[in-house]
Amino acid sequence: MRVFLVLCLWAGAVSAQEVRVVDGDTLDIGDQRYRIEGIDAPERGQRCQSKAGLTTCGKDAVLHLEALIGDATVRCEDGEDDKYGRIVARCWVGNVDLGAAMIAGGQAWAFTRYSDTYAADELEAKARGLGIWEADNMPAWDYRAERWAVAAQVAPNGCPIKGNISDNGRIYHPPWSPWYSRTRISPAKGERWFCSEAEALAAGWRAPRRR
Repeated sequence: MRVFLVLCLWAGAVSAQEVRVVDGDTLDIGDQRYRIEGIDAPERGQRCQSKAGLTTCGKDAVLHLEALIGDATVRCEDGEDDKYGRIVARCWVGNVDLGAAMIAGGQAWAFTRYSDTYAADELEAKARGLGIWEADNMPAWDYRAERWAVAAQVAPNGCPIKGNISDNGRIYHPPWSPWYSRTRISPAKGERWFCSEAEALAAGWRAPRRR
């Protein structure tokens, strides 16, 4: 996991903190998680079709975002909290809008369900057949829904999120986590199943970080 410097703007106050790329649309800034507004990148375990065959598009999106940041300073606007405790905001490196750059590079879908900020950028990337647009790939939101539906069929009470306890702490794994299939739940150890990410967060579990 690469660590960068970030510049946070909080009601006019400026502070420098470390930033970690969690996935193609999410950053950890200090103890706060930011969701880049207006985009939805492939999940870390997601694979996509390309002209050359099957790709690890989720990992590719992470690497692309890391490359955009490089050793530069990241600047994020203050934004609204979502139900998962993340701040949804636009972020920049210099004059580069990270959300726009991820869409323009074919590394994320425009999340038009919530924002049409990058709809035009997506049309251009699609027309050029870049990244996820090299083939007809499943958007990240449909990928999550499909994984959830399959896992819920066999999970206790239809609650498929695995609350694991390890040396790294209490970590929850939704069905689209790349570590989901090899995570085993032991109630005797205090591990448990959750029906939503919000429930897991409220109970003191955290989402996995990229390794």
